Amino acid sequence: MGRQRTTDSGAWQDFALTLGLQIRRLREAQGLSQETVAYRAGLSRLTYLRYERGEAQSGSPANPTLLTLLALSQVFEVSVQDLLPPDAPNVTAR
Repeated sequence: MGRQRTTDSGAWQDFALTLGLQIRRLREAQGLSQETVAYRAGLSRLTYLRYERGEAQSGSPANPTLLTLLALSQVFEVSVQDLLPPDAPNVTAR
């Protein structure tokens, strides 16, 4: 049986956009370029740019891996929790 998506796509898109704004604000506050953040986090510049825009390569909302979130938190020297928007969508709703 395949994994089912249980999240409202609009709520997830809003969450991804807010995450993108958060990482952009952190980057700008620290005076870092997109290239620098991407390099330090082990991402391509294009992938990082998409995360700032809140989108995935397919055009759907961004869904970075835990590894990526941890790398970004270390680049910005904040906790993973500080990267995430405060109002996470309910991903367990059926």
